Amino acid sequence: MNATRKASAYARGAGAYARVGVESGVLSASPHQLITLLFDGAQSAIRTARLHLDNGDIAAKGLAISKALDIVNNGLMAALDRQRGGEIADRLAALYDYIARLLLKANIHNDAAHLDEAARLLNDIGSAWRQIDPQGQRGAHD
Repeated sequence: MNATRKASAYARGAGAYARVGVESGVLSASPHQLITLLFDGAQSAIRTARLHLDNGDIAAKGLAISKALDIVNNGLMAALDRQRGGEIADRLAALYDYIARLLLKANIHNDAAHLDEAARLLNDIGSAWRQIDPQGQRGAHD
């Protein structure tokens, strides 16, 4: 087997190993940890989008922003418990909606400032989420 084939086989194997590791982490995670993983995934997708934007790879930028939008809309927003979360959940929903609009504008206008603002807001919310005691009272993301 030549060096290129070995490298390709190694990359496929490493990718499969990483997917199994992520899937195992998700399956064993608490609800609090799952939300943390969503914040991490959204931030990662935004960083990837920013790199692609900076490199002029508009198609890849669009895919990364789509991934971030999916996490915000179908992960973080969908996880909100509006009944038990009350006003906090309503405010988070408004923030997530704003973040989604920032991501859409960043995608349409190739605007790094909108990506940066979305990342900053998600970082702020994610940092606050990480400080919550997982054993404490249940809140907006139950």
